[in-house]
Amino acid sequence: MASYVNGYNPLRWDCEKQGCFNLKRRPKIEVFADCFPRRINFGDVDGIVEINGQGLILEWKSYSAHIPQGQRIMYERLTKTGLLTVICALGNAETMAVQSMCVFSNGDQSEWQSADIEDVCTFMRQWATAARSGQQPH
Repeated sequence: MASYVNGYNPLRWDCEKQGCFNLKRRPKIEVFADCFPRRINFGDVDGIVEINGQGLILEWKSYSAHIPQGQRIMYERLTKTGLLTVICALGNAETMAVQSMCVFSNGDQSEWQSADIEDVCTFMRQWATAARSGQQPH
C-alpha cells in the first residue's frame, strides 16, 4: 500500500459502519441556490491539486462525455489564463476503468479521445513535471 508521504490520500470513510458519505459528510450545496443569479450555483470538485501556483482539476464523468454548457463555459474561462487546467475522464468510478478523456487548457476544450486510466495518469504526471519546472502545463 502506498504511503501518505507520496500523496496517497484514500477516502477513510466506511459507509457500512458510518452511513452514506453523501448524506453524512457532503455539504448540501443546493442550500446556496438563491445566493447567485440565474441558475448559477456551486458544483462539486472531484479532485484538485496545486503545484507552483498551477492548478489541475479532475472532473469525473460516469455516464456521458457530455459537459453541461455552464460547466464548459466555466472551465473555458477558468483555464484561459493558463493557471488552471481541467482533465475530464469518462469512466467507472468504482473500478477506475476509463473510456475516454479530454482536457481544458488555455480556454479551449480538446476533443474527447479514447483513453484508459494509465493515459489519465500519464497526462497528470506530465502536467506535474511541467508545473514543477515552472513551465505552463497543458
